[in-house]
Amino acid sequence: MRILHVDNHQHRKYGYIRVSWALKLYTGLIRAGHNVLAFSDRDVAKFEAPLGIREFGRKKTNQRLLQTVDAFQPELVVFGHCDLIDNATFAEIRRRHPGIILAACNNDPLFVPRNAANIEKRCEIADAMFVSTGPGELTRFAGNRARLWHMPNPVDPSVECADVSAIAGDDAALEADLLFCSNSRQHTERGQLVSQLREQLPEGFRFHTPGLFDQPALWGLDYDRKLARSKMGLNLNRQEGFQWYSSARIAQMAGNGLLVFTHSAAAFDDFMPQETLVYFDDERSLLARLQDFHQDDARRRHWAGNCRAFFHREINNTLFAQYIVEAATESKFSHDYVWVR
Repeated sequence: MRILHVDNHQHRKYGYIRVSWALKLYTGLIRAGHNVLAFSDRDVAKFEAPLGIREFGRKKTNQRLLQTVDAFQPELVVFGHCDLIDNATFAEIRRRHPGIILAACNNDPLFVPRNAANIEKRCEIADAMFVSTGPGELTRFAGNRARLWHMPNPVDPSVECADVSAIAGDDAALEADLLFCSNSRQHTERGQLVSQLREQLPEGFRFHTPGLFDQPALWGLDYDRKLARSKMGLNLNRQEGFQWYSSARIAQMAGNGLLVFTHSAAAFDDFMPQETLVYFDDERSLLARLQDFHQDDARRRHWAGNCRAFFHREINNTLFAQYIVEAATESKFSHDYVWVR
């Protein structure tokens, strides 16, 4: 299938890129056997704009997308967080090419009002809408054109290629017992929990928190190396309690073999096997579980290894991409996707 993938492909990062579910989707579509063309709206806007001011390139970017569709003739357009592309442009694509299918993807949380509004807007024009929150939370968007689907955070075997679960806890290669990376301050109070953990964890427990407490954030290869040198990872979302919702860090940590601690309210045990993710309900239970696994390295490695293997087998980006194609085109599923069961 010819697929046009519209998203932020980070061309202007010149290699200093963030781990991106959008790039994982792009490579997954190719691995699934499709002919895929990338259209990076932010980069095109910057290239086309007078003086390189991105917002001044918005009109031209929409024109370039229409030009690209006319030339490439995709059967499916998959688009993500491409805020510079107007719904009117997608409507014009459908007018010019009536048989085309439009699939929208959104990997941001529903508790951010601007993001919820973006999903609502895209549901008006897309044939299918894929959201990283669970289906039980998506009923608010029902009644528009788009069919509503959940999408997970996938691993890419070429990106999440480390395996900390195979390394003994006393190995000098490991520099952190627990890792939590964050540079987001809006719509969250998780910094308070991190501060309290720092105070209560035992002396000698290496809790690394890049991006917090005046520490610089990590990007690109620096972030990848940090993951590969950390035993356990803390998956704190800006807000908890939304079905199947998580920051993309859950796949980044699990896929690299870190033991992942995540809040039980997201109900990932609906499809995750036992002895994979470690769930907590509050600060007290989190502290207790952290210390239990810190003191039992064999158990840490066993659970983390199970989780890594499950993500790479069942929530990898090739299956993720093929699921989006099949759901968007209303085709029979070729795999028993664990998040659909």
